[in-house]
Amino acid sequence: MDKEHDSENKRHFSRIAMDSTVRLLCDSSAAQEAKLIDISLKGALFTQPDNWTGQTGDACRIEVQLGSTDTIIRMEGSIAHAEKGHLGFHCEHIDLKSISHLKRLIELNLGDESVLERELTELVVPGN
Repeated sequence: MDKEHDSENKRHFSRIAMDSTVRLLCDSSAAQEAKLIDISLKGALFTQPDNWTGQTGDACRIEVQLGSTDTIIRMEGSIAHAEKGHLGFHCEHIDLKSISHLKRLIELNLGDESVLERELTELVVPGN
């Protein structure tokens, strides 16, 4: 995928700023925690753990606990980029329960259901 197309895709998904902890589980290292910066239907951005030794492209799973509840958003994917102390995570799979929680979170933050519906359509039918 070229940079122009990638930038275009990024604009289709609203990022929700969050002050939360993300648990990062990669095949290349033990589970680590980082500070979540933002999350979207296509991925997340978080701080790079101090002792992180992974690389761009590593397959990982992330878990984001919402507040003090038992609600957890789980995503599977890969590290898309690592720069300036941040890791960008690209979501390749999210279970139905997690996407329901994320959808509600986005809905509450955007305040515009039509934007959310457009983003969900883009997620399901790329290039539409």
